[in-house]
Amino acid sequence: MTVIVTDTGFGTDDLTTSFVSLGEAANSVVALDVPSDAELSDLDAHLNAEVIRVDFPSSADGRGFTIARQLRLKGFTGRLRARGHVLADQYAMARRSGFDEVEIDAALAERQPEDQWLFRANWQEHDYQNRLRAKAAQ
Repeated sequence: MTVIVTDTGFGTDDLTTSFVSLGEAANSVVALDVPSDAELSDLDAHLNAEVIRVDFPSSADGRGFTIARQLRLKGFTGRLRARGHVLADQYAMARRSGFDEVEIDAALAERQPEDQWLFRANWQEHDYQNRLRAKAAQ
């Protein structure tokens, strides 16, 4: 079972379509699976997809954040999902780089419960720069 994390907490997957891997995708797909080592130029033909899911094979592998940012800069306006080994501590970075949601497995959701993700859900204000500004204003 997977858990979908958004700014409102844990939820279930509401997608009714299957993901197609980047290597098997035609130019017109609804849901695209992208590996963390994908070439950014290979994604240009898929900017019209409804949802793109980027794999995070390890929590130490940040290439997915770059892919998300580049997709948004190229004009992708669909739903962008991070999947795999994204930790609650990385949620704010995922949102800032362009992801709308994170897909994690039930084991990670148990180790890092919803309150840890919600703590970072106010990602626009809950970062070190805003904390420094608040301290400087005191």
